[in-house]
Amino acid sequence: MSTIYHQTPLLQSYQLKKEKGLNVFYKMESHQPTGSFKIRGMEYLCRHHMARGQQKFIASSGGNAGLSMAYVAKKLGADIQIVVPESTSEFMINKIRNLDVEVIVHGKVWDEAHEFSLRQAKETNAVYVSPFDDELLWQGHASMIDECAKEMAQPTKIVLSVGGGGLLLGVLEGLRRNGWESTEVIAVETHGADAFYKSIEKGELVTLPAINSIASSLGAKMVASEALKQAKLLNVTPFLVYDEDTIRSMVSFLNEYNVLVEPACAASLAYPMIYNEESTRDDTILVIACGGVNTSFRQLENYKMRFLD
Repeated sequence: MSTIYHQTPLLQSYQLKKEKGLNVFYKMESHQPTGSFKIRGMEYLCRHHMARGQQKFIASSGGNAGLSMAYVAKKLGADIQIVVPESTSEFMINKIRNLDVEVIVHGKVWDEAHEFSLRQAKETNAVYVSPFDDELLWQGHASMIDECAKEMAQPTKIVLSVGGGGLLLGVLEGLRRNGWESTEVIAVETHGADAFYKSIEKGELVTLPAINSIASSLGAKMVASEALKQAKLLNVTPFLVYDEDTIRSMVSFLNEYNVLVEPACAASLAYPMIYNEESTRDDTILVIACGGVNTSFRQLENYKMRFLD
């Protein structure tokens, strides 16, 4: 069976090899049809439920998850409705609507869109699709590590961005599948969108009062409970970066690969680019370039003026 998601390239950073002497590889999830890793889990989830006779889905999202679910549902012929909060940009809403999918704007923040979607799904007997908190999503996301394991030896570090924890849980599942449990996972957030970091620090789930970061796709006020549980079982290290570091990393990544990603993705890119004092020439660092399409070149210029000028 052919998949809707793509097997994405695994690219070495010759720039970081030359400038820092580091062995850094990017899993280019930015090359997916929807521009982010989210499509993997959404396809797995959608196929799972459709095989059991379900045809109707309602998804809540701040943007990228909704775009991926809309794309997958259209490809598979399912009925899909996407609910986004008022904080979602018109830029992203238009991307979803371009797929001829209904988009409902409800609530000021994702949590309110989530609650509304749950109610709607129950009332209409539809499958509710979370952007990150579902084991089916994690199973699907793990396929990226399956692909990496065919192309490279076990890395010493895997670096990824954490929002609600779906990517983290997918990668951890992939590590188990491939016998890479000893690899250290660097779980990166920005200051102001650091629910996972604070939860690890406190030893229990922490709900942020608000999101104060430009990395809006990391803007879950609380991570999936399973993310905290699994992080305690495997070698996971939380790590924080500043918003301005994400912009520097976006620019550097664009210059090296001609690919524009969101600040949420660039948070993890900042680890080897800027915070590389914690890495050595003996490390092999696999960075999940998770992508994200909620940034235009105009927005990048605005970010540069705000943080770098």
